Amino acid sequence: MRTLTLRIYLTVVAVLALFALTAGWLFQRHMEQERMRAETVLSERMAAWGELIQRSLPGVDAPAEDQAAALREWSQRLRLPLALDGPGGERVGASELFIRRQAEGMGRVFAIRLEDGRTLWVMRPGMRQPPGMGHPGGPGGPRMAPPGGPFVQLPFVPPAWQHGLGLVVLLVVLFIAVAAGAWPVVRHLTRRLQALKQGMETFGSGQLSHRVEVVGRDELAAVARSFNAAASRIEALVRSHQSLLANASHELRSPLARMKMAVAMLADAAPAQRERLKHEIDTNIAELDALVEEVLLASRLDAVRELEQRERVDLLGLAAEEAARVDATLDADGGGDMLAVLGDERLLRRALRNLLENAKRYGGGDITLDARSQGGAAELRVCDRGPGVPEALRERIFEPFYRLPGHAETAGGVGLGLSLVKQIAERHHGSVRCEAREGGGSCFVLSVPRAG
Repeated sequence: MRTLTLRIYLTVVAVLALFALTAGWLFQRHMEQERMRAETVLSERMAAWGELIQRSLPGVDAPAEDQAAALREWSQRLRLPLALDGPGGERVGASELFIRRQAEGMGRVFAIRLEDGRTLWVMRPGMRQPPGMGHPGGPGGPRMAPPGGPFVQLPFVPPAWQHGLGLVVLLVVLFIAVAAGAWPVVRHLTRRLQALKQGMETFGSGQLSHRVEVVGRDELAAVARSFNAAASRIEALVRSHQSLLANASHELRSPLARMKMAVAMLADAAPAQRERLKHEIDTNIAELDALVEEVLLASRLDAVRELEQRERVDLLGLAAEEAARVDATLDADGGGDMLAVLGDERLLRRALRNLLENAKRYGGGDITLDARSQGGAAELRVCDRGPGVPEALRERIFEPFYRLPGHAETAGGVGLGLSLVKQIAERHHGSVRCEAREGGGSCFVLSVPRAG
């Protein structure tokens, strides 16, 4: 699980790093293009100013005061700090704004070489002079442009890597912050996986009642819910098998004990008694055979949630055969397709036979079987005139090995018949229920969806 945590975390960090590098590269390219565009515009503007001022300034032979006055006038018009040097580099004049800004170090100075050899200095306010650059004409100042027409000497431009240094630092800090914040998120995710894994191991060790905690509504929560649902089904199945085995073991003791006693008495018994003992042995063998068959069928149905094969079964024909076997009165409402279902004929016959034999065992000889179509289902209703089932016990009688108090001693049976009926109905996506019969007795209703 730690390996999974590390893999998820490294994946997140790698994707983040790739995004940061790509975004930084695109941003750097954009900034370089914008810088080059700004420098081009600035060069064109400075060249235009230089050409305009050169045409308006007095000639190089004019008195310095006239040249300085014209320069100050242009400085006021353009609202720019200006200075003018002669061909030899001597200062001819400068505007007050230029002098003040130069003293404060607030401004970037641009040199424009005029055609007559003079140099025009233009200061852009709001731009600090880069370290190492002196004042115009002084040590470390901008290199003079060669003569030959209006020429703009651009200010010192840092290398491209220095322009992107701030961006790189920002991206690195952002990367570290997001990478540090991603760790607890990834760890929280894998911690839930770890809890799910531990829950499965606990369940697998035999603690069938253990369930994992469901947190949130994401995919992991869905997996936890699915595990809990599967664990509940497995627990119910295991408990059912344990109960089936325990009850079957208990039920087997009685006929085996009777058989053992009958066999022990058989050697010394008189001829008339011997026949009675043989009949007792045959009865116990038949009871054992029925018990084993029902236990095997119940176990098989517990292990199968869906029938492997389904065929068209005519419930009316099946009901007629089984009703005749126990002398029950058959009342049919509809036939053919109205009472046709898809399922296992052998299992459906077994379910109906169990209901009819249960009615005969507990309800006397007055047995009726109604076969009818009810909505989208075919219903088989087996009614008797027995003592009935208390309303509080109408669900419990379908539990394995459950018998109403006193019935085991008077009517026999092993208590698996109705449980098998319920299992068979559920495997056919149907149901079975017990109702009170008007006038006394009980009705057991087996409902199975109709074919088509």
